[in-house]
Amino acid sequence: MPEVTANMLRHAAMNLMVQKNYTHDELAQKLSYLSDNDELILDVLDRLEKERLLSNERYVEGFIQHRSAKGQGPSRIAQDLEKKGIEPEMIVDALKASGINWQDLAKWAREQKFGHKHPVSSREINEQREFLHSRGFPTELLATLF
Repeated sequence: MPEVTANMLRHAAMNLMVQKNYTHDELAQKLSYLSDNDELILDVLDRLEKERLLSNERYVEGFIQHRSAKGQGPSRIAQDLEKKGIEPEMIVDALKASGINWQDLAKWAREQKFGHKHPVSSREINEQREFLHSRGFPTELLATLF
């Protein structure tokens, strides 16, 4: 089997990035299946970042927009980004910079699931709070909805 070169790894990385956005860590993991030379992989990824072809910041922005459009809240989004190896400070900054009104989004998500009628009974309120909490909306934010 031929030795894997930097050009081969770069080509593989570019092919992967055409299909989907990746974080630095995710792409490193994918490339590790092709080579066990971690230093070479990191060099290739660093070069892609310098060329602005790979960007955790861009990935995070897109991830936040995509997930919020599906009605997910900031806690859930942050948790999923941390699982992908994104630093917490970058997540907090990106969530603030997103310009998303999380209260309006929570209201929209509630209405998508339960309709426009406001809950009356404590059972209905608890059910809707639990749903929104599971979608990643913090308790403090939910207190203003009901």
